[in-house]
Amino acid sequence: MTTTVAPILAIDLGKYKSVACWYTGSDAQALFETFPTHPDTLRLLLQRQAVRAVVVEACVHAGWVHDLCAELKVPCHVAVTSGEAWKWKNVKRKTDRDDALKLAHLFAVGQLHTVCVPAPDVRQWKALIGHRRALVHRRVSVQNRIRALIAGQGQSMPRGAAAWAAAGLHLLDEWARPLAECGDSELWRGQLHLLLLELRQLLELVDVVEKRLDRRAKQSEEVQLLDSIPGVGIRTAEEIVTHLGDAKRFTKAAEVSAFAGLVPRQYQSGESDRRGRVTKRGPKRLRTALVECAWAALRYNAWARAVYLRISRGSKSRKKQAVVALARKLLVRCWAMLRDKQKWRDPPTATAAEGTAT
Repeated sequence: MTTTVAPILAIDLGKYKSVACWYTGSDAQALFETFPTHPDTLRLLLQRQAVRAVVVEACVHAGWVHDLCAELKVPCHVAVTSGEAWKWKNVKRKTDRDDALKLAHLFAVGQLHTVCVPAPDVRQWKALIGHRRALVHRRVSVQNRIRALIAGQGQSMPRGAAAWAAAGLHLLDEWARPLAECGDSELWRGQLHLLLLELRQLLELVDVVEKRLDRRAKQSEEVQLLDSIPGVGIRTAEEIVTHLGDAKRFTKAAEVSAFAGLVPRQYQSGESDRRGRVTKRGPKRLRTALVECAWAALRYNAWARAVYLRISRGSKSRKKQAVVALARKLLVRCWAMLRDKQKWRDPPTATAAEGTAT
């Protein structure tokens, strides 16, 4: 009696159209179908025939595809496509069908590197955090353009954050003038007026987003735990929490460090074994937040200062290396706190703290 093996459904997701590949172990028997990239169409596709698993690439559509598969109780695997196996340098043909078939091949032989897909509410939370960061970048860009504009006119502004306080903005308002009222020799005043309008709008938008994020952070036990670390604020804590997800999915500190791309590259051949810079394979936003937090923690956290001084050994050339290493150790301690549900405890000595982190 022969048993029919359910096929693998590998999908190359496109913006408007996607290609599905039903794969049972033989390229000759693989079946392909093009369908509109829409939840209703995919639902009909999954209900038509039982499949062993659905395999897709990590992309903007992967979230709702994963949610739909969970609703239909179909295993779904979201693949990372940045590895060596995905390079198409030496092939003479690359099509959507080839992409789908490669997904099926790698899953069938157990060589598919997948990512953990957070719950829908966590993805929405993470997206709002990213939106706030984008707004902050735009705000800083506008502030830099204002400084450059004022400097170009031979004027000076207050240094640092004082330029954007009430007194600093009042000074800028005195220089600004609606563009329609500016003469040909004073167009810079009109440009300043437009930049100030944009700046105030961005300040308002950032404030709205941060208030909503603060409400969400107060409901999160994990964020409150990490907020107990000296030098770690709410914004960094929520980045770590949303990126790590369930802390127990990592079994050791090395896995957490590798996930964030904070482990060194390794070059090994024969008896030669050397380490390079960090891999940067993890989420960039998480690494950025950790490095920024590491610099800030030097002012407020005695353990962080001790780790930094030990690694840098007082050398200016080792400052960046020491901060990146501190960011990794800080992430590991955050992971341990989330795993054990414990607040921050100041280590008795820097040496003891170092041993605990590693």
